[in-house]
Amino acid sequence: MIESTSLLAAKGIRKSYGAVTALSGVSLRVEAGKVTCLLGDNGAGKSTLIKILSGVIRPDAGSIYLLGEQVVLRSAKDALDRGIATVYQDLAVVPVMSIYRNFFLGREPLIGPRIFGRLDKRLAREVAMEEINRIGIHVTDVDRPIMTLSGGERQSVAIARAIHFGAKVLILDERTSALGVKEVEIVLRYIKQARNRGIGIVFITHNVSHAYLIGDTFEIRKRGSESLTLSREGLSQQTLFTHMAGGDELAGLAARLEH
Repeated sequence: MIESTSLLAAKGIRKSYGAVTALSGVSLRVEAGKVTCLLGDNGAGKSTLIKILSGVIRPDAGSIYLLGEQVVLRSAKDALDRGIATVYQDLAVVPVMSIYRNFFLGREPLIGPRIFGRLDKRLAREVAMEEINRIGIHVTDVDRPIMTLSGGERQSVAIARAIHFGAKVLILDERTSALGVKEVEIVLRYIKQARNRGIGIVFITHNVSHAYLIGDTFEIRKRGSESLTLSREGLSQQTLFTHMAGGDELAGLAARLEH
């Protein structure tokens, strides 16, 4: 059963907003050291699903399992404390604040008691520099505002921050949208590094090409219900694109346009 063998599993998830059904009996599993790509057009329920997995909203029905144990995620902090970290499109960074302050944002190392302690700037700088250099971003001054980094670099810093603070599951919401080819490479390269560390990754994207480069499993969603689950083994990028684009529906549309 997926709930007993997977790092993170969702089973029979349902969520409605009034008369609108966002998710209907959706299941998903995330394995350690694997990238699960969540594909689907707008309205497929991807955002609702990741908000449930990250504790932002509660499902109307269904179960979530973490390391085989059924859990109830009561808040985003609850999910984060359990090792489920989500990096959203808009990033949780303060553009004018330094790189190292953004790296720790809300979890700063302190000298002295927690309530009255002061920031240990030396330690914060050293740790931020080490972790950022580890992901291949060569920064000589972590006192620089984070807005001086490229979009891909900022996203990678946000991913590195999540992993540094103990993420077992990393949910990435459209991390490569609106990035150039070189910046996409930075982000995808670090996702692969995170996978190699044994972290389970959910990669939400519209871009089949980016998904195919790093995905181990592909979950294609359609109108809030699970449409298709595909394994990387023996799967071509063209086949994945065809399923993403609609498969038989796309062929039917082509036939109708010929008449």
